[in-house]
Amino acid sequence: MEFVTNEKLTIVGAAGMIGSNMAQTAIMMGLTPNICLYDPYAPGLEGVAEELFHCGFEGMNITFTSDIKEALTDAKYIVNSGGAARKAGMTREDLLKGNAAIAEEFGKNVKAYCPDVKHIVVIFNPADITGLITLLYSGLKPSQVTTLAALDSTRLRSELSKHFGIAMDKVENCRTYGGHGEQMAVYASTAKVNGKALLDIIGTPELTKEQWAEIQQKVTKGGANIINLRGRSSFQSPSYVSIEMIAAAMGGKPFRWPAGTYVSNGKFDHIMMAWETSITKDGCHLKDVKGTPEEEAALEKSYEHLCALRDEVIAMGVLPPVAEWNKLNPNIK
Repeated sequence: MEFVTNEKLTIVGAAGMIGSNMAQTAIMMGLTPNICLYDPYAPGLEGVAEELFHCGFEGMNITFTSDIKEALTDAKYIVNSGGAARKAGMTREDLLKGNAAIAEEFGKNVKAYCPDVKHIVVIFNPADITGLITLLYSGLKPSQVTTLAALDSTRLRSELSKHFGIAMDKVENCRTYGGHGEQMAVYASTAKVNGKALLDIIGTPELTKEQWAEIQQKVTKGGANIINLRGRSSFQSPSYVSIEMIAAAMGGKPFRWPAGTYVSNGKFDHIMMAWETSITKDGCHLKDVKGTPEEEAALEKSYEHLCALRDEVIAMGVLPPVAEWNKLNPNIK
């Protein structure tokens, strides 16, 4: 089998449903033969490793450990789903305190054990904040840490596909930006349905304004809906899309969706948020994001919500004040 790279990929949180699915997806995509599974829960981790061994994959060197130093040493790529999962009735923000502490420890471990890592994808929620904390404590460049924000865009494509009764491939360039939470900005201006601009369809009998508002609501509550239907938080979709992201960072196929990335451009500053990017071997690079006045207002509102979460983490003492971030990580300007 031909692999995208031979370098070590470490899956953090590999005993969980997202982590174990990420490992299998990475193997099936042929990303690298060298995959290390890490989780502090040793019995579950061994169970995942055994299952992967039983798949009979060829050419693979799958290792597993509950020692974080062993897991991160020589890792060039990391995908981390190692936070607490969301349960019924919880928002992503409800996870803030515990997962913020986990992200701080992870960032410090990266700095200690694999400072030459090339790219990290952070999954665990609230991902905009845990990714930001990871970036600051790891000492990495902003282009080296991305978070999972794409699910909101894939959910928008899914809802439009269902509404119009057409194949998802006929719904193009669905985009949400800002926070990966219920305050996200759901854009219509980027999307096309059967080759026709979505903006030209909204307000017609095909898609009334009320129906569009319902679709936006379904997108923002897409994760909660999975919990209601399955009795647990999403694991198949975040696993797949996050591995697509790390594949792009390895030099594989381009990533098709917005990514959570560090933004500091004068309008939106010192924040991790969903943005239009390109992800390559050289890291994550920001592109322009333009929308209607209403969409841009929604994006500003989402940014304000993220700033409030960031300031909450600063108040907890997990992060220093913004003015001191450069001392913690000289790559943050």
